[in-house]
Amino acid sequence: MVGRQARLRWVHLVLGGALLMPYWMLSVVMLGALNPAQAPARQALLQVLSLFTSLPMAAVTALVPTVRGLEGAAARALCSTARPEELATGPARAWPARWRTALWFVLHLFFGGVVAGMTLAGAPFSVVLIFNAGGARELARFWEDRFPGWMFTGPALGLAVLLLILLANAGFGALLARWAPALLGPTPEERLATAERRATVLAQRNRLARELHDSVGHALSAVGIQASAAARVLHTNPDFAAEALQAIEETARAAVAELDTVLGLLREEDPESAGSAGPAGPAGPTLAGLDDLLRQLARTGVTVDAELAPGLSGLPDAVSREAYRIVQEGLTNVLRHAGPAPARLRVRLAGGRLEIELTNPLGPGRPSRPGGGRGLRGIGERAAALRGASTAGPGEDGTTWRLAVWLPLGGAA
Repeated sequence: MVGRQARLRWVHLVLGGALLMPYWMLSVVMLGALNPAQAPARQALLQVLSLFTSLPMAAVTALVPTVRGLEGAAARALCSTARPEELATGPARAWPARWRTALWFVLHLFFGGVVAGMTLAGAPFSVVLIFNAGGARELARFWEDRFPGWMFTGPALGLAVLLLILLANAGFGALLARWAPALLGPTPEERLATAERRATVLAQRNRLARELHDSVGHALSAVGIQASAAARVLHTNPDFAAEALQAIEETARAAVAELDTVLGLLREEDPESAGSAGPAGPAGPTLAGLDDLLRQLARTGVTVDAELAPGLSGLPDAVSREAYRIVQEGLTNVLRHAGPAPARLRVRLAGGRLEIELTNPLGPGRPSRPGGGRGLRGIGERAAALRGASTAGPGEDGTTWRLAVWLPLGGAA
């Protein structure tokens, strides 16, 4: 009944009373034509009727779509609802939402008119009663004559009027706060559209995160191995050290170029527009660049026995880009966990799908189970985005690690 919440709800209700005034005054003018004699009793009745005839006019104006956004903002700031995040922020496009907004608007104006009227008339009246000013004593004597034995003194009546105002404010404010999510909340269609937009943004963020992890992560791993090798043989084999430094420069340049591509997508004002590069994510290298990748790894000491099927350059761009990133991440894992060890790569086309198989000896720090980091999870997400599948784990002999992925050639995100 008192406190910050009560004050905010009182302001909200008085705002509703202020919004009611133009409709009420119009109704008074229209109904005044029915009482040309200005009979006091009939005039009082018309004043009450004008309150109810003004509400339908308010309901009609509340069908304007922007009213929901305005009322939602006011309710979120002043009504102190339990779930303010569930109130809609935009205009009501569908008619069911407009009808619910009209009902809310009518309730807001009606409750607000009652509370505003009680405040404007009742608060000064209670002060008069409490201080026994004017005719307060005669009013108290009037009630004492009709209810003998009751303490109908001026101060008691004044406090009762104040209590009634507080009760009305608390009751009507609580009702509006309870009904706000149902009447001003988004429709099921709007909730579904919001969820779809959020899912699109999250999916795009995951794709960009995979691009950063696979491209920059691979480059940093290769640079680290090459820098370590160059440092070891800097004085004994300067030619090899110079070659390693050149490889580091080339790797860094390629990584910066790919990083610029991903960061360019992140700077888009509309996150959904970042998906314009296609279902597989931003444009990047394809299987046509596998030879460069294998040569780069050879400089780090990882020799790859590659068996590549003919016709890889004719694959769909989305499949080719994802396949390249999968191979790149698989070879990066070899570099990270097995070190400069030989690997075997097989890329085949069979039965309308692309099959990738990568095996390498287990290193001493190799995890004994799949899914130890983000790399394998990213590979699985890439395969699932194209309606494919992937498996990773120790081979049957227990001495090798095997990564197998298949992608349908007609797959789409």
